[in-house]
Amino acid sequence: MEDRIEELREKRADAEKGGGEARIEAQHEKGKMTARERIDYFLDDGTFHEFDQFRTHDTHKFGMEEKRIRGDGVVTGYGEVNGRKTFVFAHDFTVFGGSLGEVFAEKVCKVMDKAMDVGAPVVGLNDSAGARIQEGVGSLAGYAEIFRRNTEASGVIPQLSGIMGPCAGGAVYSPAITDFTFMVKESSHMFITGPDVIKTVTGEEVTFEELGGAQTHASTSGVAHFAEDSEEEALDDMRRLLSYLPQNNVEDPPRVDPWDDPDRRDEELTEIVPDEPRKPYDITNVVDRVVDEGSFFETHADFAKNIVTGFARLDGHSIGVVANQPRVNAGTLDIESSEKGARFVRFCDAFNVPILTFVDVPGFMPGTDQEHNGIIRHGAKLLYAYSEATVPLLTVITRKAYGGAYDVMASKHIGGDVNYAWPTAEIAVMGPKGAVSILYDDELEDADDPEAKRQELIDEYREEFANPYTAADKGFLDDVIEPTETRPRLIDDLEMLLSKRDSLPDKKHGNIPI
Repeated sequence: MEDRIEELREKRADAEKGGGEARIEAQHEKGKMTARERIDYFLDDGTFHEFDQFRTHDTHKFGMEEKRIRGDGVVTGYGEVNGRKTFVFAHDFTVFGGSLGEVFAEKVCKVMDKAMDVGAPVVGLNDSAGARIQEGVGSLAGYAEIFRRNTEASGVIPQLSGIMGPCAGGAVYSPAITDFTFMVKESSHMFITGPDVIKTVTGEEVTFEELGGAQTHASTSGVAHFAEDSEEEALDDMRRLLSYLPQNNVEDPPRVDPWDDPDRRDEELTEIVPDEPRKPYDITNVVDRVVDEGSFFETHADFAKNIVTGFARLDGHSIGVVANQPRVNAGTLDIESSEKGARFVRFCDAFNVPILTFVDVPGFMPGTDQEHNGIIRHGAKLLYAYSEATVPLLTVITRKAYGGAYDVMASKHIGGDVNYAWPTAEIAVMGPKGAVSILYDDELEDADDPEAKRQELIDEYREEFANPYTAADKGFLDDVIEPTETRPRLIDDLEMLLSKRDSLPDKKHGNIPI
């Protein structure tokens, strides 16, 4: 028995070396961890249980029969993150460049299937050269099997993707289906076709970083939700994000022991919103002062900055936050911000995370570029997402709420459960200036001093219509509150709404305006 145990230990040690010491050193020289090092860093100490450590490929072409390495380029298994079960797979770049073959795909599919069986998150750490050419269509079939599982798991268990190295061609579509994607600056890249192919086909010259680097995808394409300075930072933020989420779609989000006074009234809230209607301010200052201190965790921070999304806590309860950002394009909704907001709202709704919405929106972005690229269709995504949401919806209008954008931003009419406004709120079909130009065009032409008359009419319109009291009178607002009341009122309302049970009409699925 001792001999056999020793043999087992030797085989395990061999498997843990992956592609060997030289390739491990090469990985370290690039400033990158190995697959096992990433898993060890990510999971709670001593909790990892590995699957399929001894599996090898079954390919007999191109000399592959002489290159069998235990594990076949991916490390899979489960462990714990913050004491909660989490499944993980990590591409091993030291083995065939982390390329995906049939056995590789089978290992990934097994861990995804098991995550679905037990209802726990799955985290993929990607570092791969792509499809294993030596295995031909079998490799492509393996990708498709993974994509199908990503789709089936969507909205059932949280799925996170860490891009720790290259991710090209068909490999990018698995992360694209998952809920949140983390990239590492300078060392990770995602693209359908690389710079060399682009130059051959179109003549365009572009670097790897410009084409598919972390900052490009975090700020321009929106493919990445986070662009991190290091692998450690990415893994830390993945752990933090999971702390806000339930294990699956039939559980409630975890509540932590509250550390902030639920009755705290921050006097600075009364000074944040400027008296001048057109003057910008940073909505995250409002968010930070309302939610539990230090709990706001922004997502997609570099993309579509005119809307803010992220997770936070109210008296220890996890919530999602959506907020118009007045300091970027006055907080108007455009194509990208509508998509960003819609995706986040749908995620929160899928995983029972209540949504707190802060509204300061003058409308949808005007212009031929927006119209021709489908602002109607894309803006409808945000409307659709809020309308189909069954989680508790809490809404606070801090200043502007004009036109259709008022309706879209979790208004009472599309399902808002508790809707408040601050005294600074202006709720109307359009802003006073535009309304006056339409309503009093003839009167302005005949005035002795058109500009003075215009300002007089604007002031009158704002006084009569651009305020929260007409909406409150109609029951479209539950109350007009002082800014300092916001936190304690929302905490009480959230507690009241936690037992909310709502459902949609029976159907296979809706047809969101994609």
